[in-house]
Amino acid sequence: MAACALPFGAAAQKNTKAADAAWPTKPVHILVGFPGGSTPDLAARTIAEPLSRALGQPVIIDNKPGASGNIAADQVAKATDDHTLGVVINGNLTSSKMLYSKLPYDPAKDFTPITLIATAPLVLVAPTNLPAGTAFFTAARNGGDKWNYGSVGNGSVGHLGMELLKSKVGDMSAVHVPYAGNPQVVTALLGGQIQMALIPPGIALPQVKAGKLQAIGLTSSRSSLAPETPSLSDAGVRDFNLEVWTALVGPANLSKAARARLDTEIYKIMRDQDTRQKLFNQGWAPVGTSADGLLSRIRSETAIMGGIIRMRNIKIE
Repeated sequence: MAACALPFGAAAQKNTKAADAAWPTKPVHILVGFPGGSTPDLAARTIAEPLSRALGQPVIIDNKPGASGNIAADQVAKATDDHTLGVVINGNLTSSKMLYSKLPYDPAKDFTPITLIATAPLVLVAPTNLPAGTAFFTAARNGGDKWNYGSVGNGSVGHLGMELLKSKVGDMSAVHVPYAGNPQVVTALLGGQIQMALIPPGIALPQVKAGKLQAIGLTSSRSSLAPETPSLSDAGVRDFNLEVWTALVGPANLSKAARARLDTEIYKIMRDQDTRQKLFNQGWAPVGTSADGLLSRIRSETAIMGGIIRMRNIKIE
């Protein structure tokens, strides 16, 4: 019986390896926690098309908006079919656990990092009747709590970024005013209800070019996404770097075969010039890291965002 068992075990092992090597065996679903047409959705669709060709299976985008992307992220974390991935934003993997007391997933344990797809700086914008450059921050400090800043909600990158910025420029106590979306933030800026906001270049720069708002600076070094816009370091802000980003992840139980195949194909896709140009046209700076590169980014940003969340005691119920 033992002699008979050996070939059977070898055959089973061979069949398992063959099944693994055939991944994917059915359509792959990429969950996106934001509506169609949003920047994470556009990034997901940009990589989905070439990934489908490479895998020989449909790659389907499923939009699951809500809770700043956390609903979709939770579904990815709990997926067990080995064919579900997610395109998430930085908050889902970094600040969410510290902001939400009852977050249903653990960003540090429940995902398989695949790649950092792309990044983008934010632009600090203000009405044109306010001072520019370093004088802007002098005016902001003098304005005290009579000045307001806007964001797309508590715990958003615009909110946390402004609180981080306040800690860097000293004695700036502008009050946070949350809005439903960036269009409403822009309307409030134009109407004078708020004096500043951190918003994406694709939304900020058309207003700046039209002369309706001014750009105080980018939250990163100078960027090809906004080549005429200075960085905040040019306005005297030191040691401040903040970007929004989007990443591809899978659940923690993603098979080794899926990880290996995705590593190979995503590496090629993210180095394809057509893919990179599409992302750039959407307002993204394409990246395409290894899994370890994404993990390193998650860890470093979690530490930074965690510091400001604890300092300001920011919570979302």
